[in-house]
Amino acid sequence: METSILIFYFLSLLVLFSFGMHGLILLYYHRKYQNKKAPNQPMPETLPMVTIQLPLFNEKFVAERIVHTVCAIEYPKDKLEIQVLDDSTDETCDLLKPIVKEYQDKGFKIKYIHRTNRNGYKAGALKEGLAVAEGEFVAIFDADFLPNKDFLMKTVPQFNDSKVGMVQTRWEHLNEEFSYLTKAQALALDGHFALEQQVRYKSGFFINFNGTAGIWRKSCIIDAGNWQPDTLTEDLDLSYRAQLRGWQFVYLNDVTSPAELPADINALKTQQFRWTKGAVETAKKLLPMLLKSKFSWKVKFEGIVHLTSNIVFPFIVIVALLNVPIVLIKNLSQSYDFYYSLMSIFVLASVSTFLFYTYAQKTIHLDWTKRLLLFPLFLAGSMGFAVNNTKAVMEALLGIKSGFVRTPKAGIIGKKETAGLKKSKSRKINPTVYFELFLAAYFLVGLGISVYYLEIAAIPFQLMFFAGFGSVGFLSIKQSLQS
Repeated sequence: METSILIFYFLSLLVLFSFGMHGLILLYYHRKYQNKKAPNQPMPETLPMVTIQLPLFNEKFVAERIVHTVCAIEYPKDKLEIQVLDDSTDETCDLLKPIVKEYQDKGFKIKYIHRTNRNGYKAGALKEGLAVAEGEFVAIFDADFLPNKDFLMKTVPQFNDSKVGMVQTRWEHLNEEFSYLTKAQALALDGHFALEQQVRYKSGFFINFNGTAGIWRKSCIIDAGNWQPDTLTEDLDLSYRAQLRGWQFVYLNDVTSPAELPADINALKTQQFRWTKGAVETAKKLLPMLLKSKFSWKVKFEGIVHLTSNIVFPFIVIVALLNVPIVLIKNLSQSYDFYYSLMSIFVLASVSTFLFYTYAQKTIHLDWTKRLLLFPLFLAGSMGFAVNNTKAVMEALLGIKSGFVRTPKAGIIGKKETAGLKKSKSRKINPTVYFELFLAAYFLVGLGISVYYLEIAAIPFQLMFFAGFGSVGFLSIKQSLQS
């Protein structure tokens, strides 16, 4: 029994170690291509027609804001079409109609398209809008974004290259300073955009459209098979299908699009669940196509890691559950000293992860050293979300389908709390919360055991597990009761 636990623990750590050390590969390519930038392209002499799509569903706290912002984008009115793709079932409809009419009277080509069903969810709305879109290019913004006025002036020129099918911009954060929760999210997203997306683009690997704050060539979408609703990450799905067809993507790290971060932990859980489950669904769907493609082994390998990285969450839970028994086995049996010596190498994965986020912060922030103080909080939070995201992974692997649940938005900018925050909170307590709190109590006991046996090396990890599961579970209940 002891041997079986050790082997299972070792193999789980090996999976986490492999994905953790992949950060060093990205850092290698970051150093190799750090001076490479997207080519400067002039604005076309004849400006192309552009359609901006705004997919909305019950966005009453931010719907008016996004329409006003998009209508302020610098581009000739006769070359710009705006589609308000509203699937709402609440008062959002009544808020939007007069605003759309106001801008129509000002000469804007803005259309309000309301569906009485949510067939295909966001993918279905985008597809139906695309069918009547006038633009040669199609930009997409979620309701919680506030795109800069020069967005089109900085992205459209990249399509001078006829091979370019999509241009993605980096997300900025409207309410990063609102709470420790939003600060930790900002750290995680900066890692994805400032390093992961940028390195993959510069190195010639597949990148993904992030669902918003990007612009597509309409013919690319159609050529790749159009928007499809069979995964919860329609953006990742279409991205890979397009690149497998030979289209090239451009990532502009210096062009930013500000967005609101979820300030409620249950809203963040909803978002993380959808992203995690959708990525695994996309991996199941497209990995065979990727493996059969004519791309190099390096591109295929990076694509495999990209699509399957969320598989780490079940292994985080396994390692967490086995951590306490491992401490007991080590101190009650003297037969496994070699295994413990061997497992010490896995600490390098934590070092790799820290270096990854260090370089990401250094790339875009002058105060990057100050921001790295949040790294332990981010790491503990990542562990705390493992239960929520493990459920997402298992549902995807088992083929259990679920609807597209939008991430509630509250219209927060800066540190100021809005009336929408309380009203957008979920009152439902997910059953996974109780398991998170159980794990927190479990690691409180584990800490006592580790202190008793003076297992100093185990204590920091058990503290992070305790803090991660405890804070996520506690905040989930607290913010549900405050709604």
